[in-house]
Amino acid sequence: MKLSAELQAFCGRIGHVFRQPELLLRAVTHSSISSKTRPDNQRLEFLGDRVLGLVMAEALLTADTAASEGQLAPRFNALVRKEACADVARDLGLGEVMKLGRSEMMSGGRRKDALLGDALEAVIAAVYLDSGFDAARGLVLRLWGGRIGAVQSDARDAKTSLQEWAQARGLPPPAYIELGRDGPDHQPQFTVEVRLENGAVELARSGTKRAAEQAAAKALLARMEATDDRA
Repeated sequence: MKLSAELQAFCGRIGHVFRQPELLLRAVTHSSISSKTRPDNQRLEFLGDRVLGLVMAEALLTADTAASEGQLAPRFNALVRKEACADVARDLGLGEVMKLGRSEMMSGGRRKDALLGDALEAVIAAVYLDSGFDAARGLVLRLWGGRIGAVQSDARDAKTSLQEWAQARGLPPPAYIELGRDGPDHQPQFTVEVRLENGAVELARSGTKRAAEQAAAKALLARMEATDDRA
């Protein structure tokens, strides 16, 4: 089986040449276009999620041998959450090679966090099945790059810091809600709300969903820490 030029270029971006190219084709095939002869990526996504989790857990333990479970858990969640996977997928141009049904394409499926994150996890599983765990580990560590160091440093991103603040007070992780998206496709603006179980809320607006989430988290964390100082 020979891959299309677009998928061959994608292989170059992830740094892996498939011995079984049908695995990559399956990994980028969404259920909206699957058939009996064209399986979708859902089973691969299930496997890839577990491979990603193991690689990240191992990487975090290695990167910070003194960190407690309470410190490691939010860092792990920040790295494997669907939004993080989608960010990596966007960097790779994965949305451009995904195989989608017409209705999913018309609804902006190539930009959706859930679809991008699932497809990236499926790609990880495809590499694992094609060449084993060491190859999959190498892929994940290449693709996540500096993100691993960022979440375990003192200068952690605002979302991770807010989650750690909440966890330290027995609260569940913050909830992020996309309230709106407007502007042209090439220059969108996202409005995001972050909410804690204690009722605290902040809004932010930015050119990417991730940046809006970070800005909202930073604002809410600053307000919560100020409240702590006054207590």
